[in-house]
Amino acid sequence: MKFGRAWVLAMVALLTCLTCWGQDKRKIIIDQDAAGPAGTDLQSTLLLIQSPQTQVLGITVVTGDQWLKAEVAHTLRMLELIGRSDIPLVPGAEYPLVRQKEETELWEQRYGSVAWLGAWTPQLYHPPDQLGEMPEGRPSTKALDEDAAHFLVRMVHRFPGEVTIYAGGPMTNLALAISIDPEFPRLAKELVFMGASLNPETTDPEFINTPRREFNIWFDPEAAHIVLRAPWKKIVCTTVDISVKTRMTAELINRIKAGDSPAARYVGKYARLHGEYNYLWDELAAAAWLDPSLITKKETRFLDVELDRGAGYGNILSWTDQDKPKLDVQPVEIQADLDTERLYKLLVNLLTAPTPSPH
Repeated sequence: MKFGRAWVLAMVALLTCLTCWGQDKRKIIIDQDAAGPAGTDLQSTLLLIQSPQTQVLGITVVTGDQWLKAEVAHTLRMLELIGRSDIPLVPGAEYPLVRQKEETELWEQRYGSVAWLGAWTPQLYHPPDQLGEMPEGRPSTKALDEDAAHFLVRMVHRFPGEVTIYAGGPMTNLALAISIDPEFPRLAKELVFMGASLNPETTDPEFINTPRREFNIWFDPEAAHIVLRAPWKKIVCTTVDISVKTRMTAELINRIKAGDSPAARYVGKYARLHGEYNYLWDELAAAAWLDPSLITKKETRFLDVELDRGAGYGNILSWTDQDKPKLDVQPVEIQADLDTERLYKLLVNLLTAPTPSPH
């Protein structure tokens, strides 16, 4: 009996589906300050979408590297370009809980300038209700008519103990979710976040004099304090210390650009290198969640944030088990070293792979 090529391919696809039916995908919500186009925020989002082992329940957006409305537009457009507009996009907090732009400018006059102010960076600044430049074009799709905090709470109640919260930006949305429902952290499976800076070995001027200042924590210190003190089952942190061991290079972009997937075309067209220090901040946090074996060394710390409004406002605080405070602090798995070549290989493989089906 002879079978045509189309019949054989159909049978292979059917067998693949039958194999997958018995395997539950890992559920995740991506909470991100989704600056774009491309860049560490959206490239990490792409990694999580591109992985065949994940079910992205939604992307919640928070002001950070750019203003909220611009980030929402860049993310919607990216989802359109890769054919995944089925993923819910939910806008969140436009401002930090307490920190204000004008107060920060006065703070800088007293304590010195901050290298990266995200949406408030003077040379990139535009009003929050404007989108700024969008070389990839404006989206035609819309975000959900729901706020991020309520979406986060709703999803962990729908899937208790199953949802990983991935935080790649300031923690304002998560803090608001905790304020709405204190059970939110207990109902989540885990928190994975990129943030904090302990003692990075680097010549990067952003960290030489201020090794404890890291933007995601610094931009909304009160939110980070609430989140880090909350009773999560597990917290995993990708710090500046390990991030500075990675680089996005022209060679790496070209390897991705050689692919023909929608994700590869997007990164190949819009990825840009900015100066000497092009770290894979959020990509590392996402990749290490997908493949924990990328991390070759880790340790446990207890973290909080300095909230005194002096020179150290927004700096990370850390302790070992021997000297930690007696109340409320939570253990955090800190990634300390990694296999960089395996990271780069995973990055290229996922971004050049076909876009996974929504189902």
